[in-house]
Amino acid sequence: MRGKRHQQSALGHGMRLLVLAGPLIANNLAIAGMGFADTVMAGRLGTRDLASVAVGSSVWMVVFLFGLGALMAMSPTAAHAFGAGRNADVGVYMRQCLWLSQALALFAMLMLAQAGPLLHAVGVDPSVIPLTAGYLDAIAWGLPAMYAYLSLRFMSEGVGWTRPIMYAALLGLVVNVFGNWVFMYGKLGFPAMGAVGCGVASALSMWAMFGLMAIYVATQKHYRPFALAARFELPNVARLRDLLGLGLPIAVSIVSEAGLFSAVAVLMATLGATAVAAHQIAMNFAATMFMVPLAVHSALTIRVGHALGRGEPELARHIGVIGIVMCGGLMLLSALMLLLFRAEIAAFYTGDSEVLPLAVSLLTMAMIFQVSDGLQVGAAGALRGFKDTRIPMLINFGCYWLAAFPLAWYLGAKKGMGPQAVWVALILGLSLTAVFLNLRFFAVARRRLRPAAV
Repeated sequence: MRGKRHQQSALGHGMRLLVLAGPLIANNLAIAGMGFADTVMAGRLGTRDLASVAVGSSVWMVVFLFGLGALMAMSPTAAHAFGAGRNADVGVYMRQCLWLSQALALFAMLMLAQAGPLLHAVGVDPSVIPLTAGYLDAIAWGLPAMYAYLSLRFMSEGVGWTRPIMYAALLGLVVNVFGNWVFMYGKLGFPAMGAVGCGVASALSMWAMFGLMAIYVATQKHYRPFALAARFELPNVARLRDLLGLGLPIAVSIVSEAGLFSAVAVLMATLGATAVAAHQIAMNFAATMFMVPLAVHSALTIRVGHALGRGEPELARHIGVIGIVMCGGLMLLSALMLLLFRAEIAAFYTGDSEVLPLAVSLLTMAMIFQVSDGLQVGAAGALRGFKDTRIPMLINFGCYWLAAFPLAWYLGAKKGMGPQAVWVALILGLSLTAVFLNLRFFAVARRRLRPAAV
């Protein structure tokens, strides 16, 4: 009977995670859909535009994700406060998070403005650089809106209200695809801007997402207990220090992983437009499938945070284990899809006779790291629910930049062994990260249980 009750408990917690993650899955797939649309619509313009979007989005993601990671501190902060019944703290921290978001947006825009010289320095194909720089200049204007949106989003996540996040992302997808059609291809009287038009459309979609989320938060009664707009507050050093102390390690962790993939994309660009286009196809599909366990990761942070806010560390550990297993299982399904349909998937992206076989080969490599990717993101979500971010930051940095990237550079640039050899390094980095983050989760959960047992 005891085992049966435990089984039912695991099933119940798994279902609650999926209910919470459902709108986030839709959100993440809509966000991935923007990248998918950018890739496919740029591919219709030719290899140079596709390569420009690929390189530009790789640079953009490193800069953007640093700010996203820092702002993610709002989610566990709100979750712990909500779980403990401290509703007013949710509003206090969200107002400070909005200040932080705009400082991060300014910093990110300044970084993107320096991308052109960096691309020249690392040896990117000169024919790709002007379009890439134009794409980055255009998309940067969406950052103030996107970071403000993320402040509202992570607050809403933390209190367990994820539906408006889905609505905002779906609106962003519609605006992005329509904007691509108008600005990339020159419709409705606008000039055909190619890859630069893709950046314009992305920026407009970010403003649309922020606008909808702001209206929703301001008008829905679900947010009233938190008094989000109760008063105007200047930046508070102590509160900002709390957010940055939690968020900066998350930012470094995310940038360590995303930076590895972006650095590999730039490394691919030195191997020619065909290599970078094939790499973009494989990475875009892998990133799209990753959006599902990534949503469960966010739900894990929320549910674990709520449990800890209520003073229930054993329940937090139980939910964490269930979520990690779910993330690994979801990515196993993705691997099976690649095993069966990788040729058809590659053909959907491109008909280029040079790009297609290489894309199929790289999708085969992507199949290998799917489960590791799921296990590492699940453990990361559970650890963030525990507000444990500093050791995971070191794990991410070590696995990706002390192990994976040196190997990728050595095999790809030094030995000239081709794109497939570079992907061996990606598999190594993700697998090591999965092992160490899961070991860290069990150590942290065990330590939190000791005071409760005394």
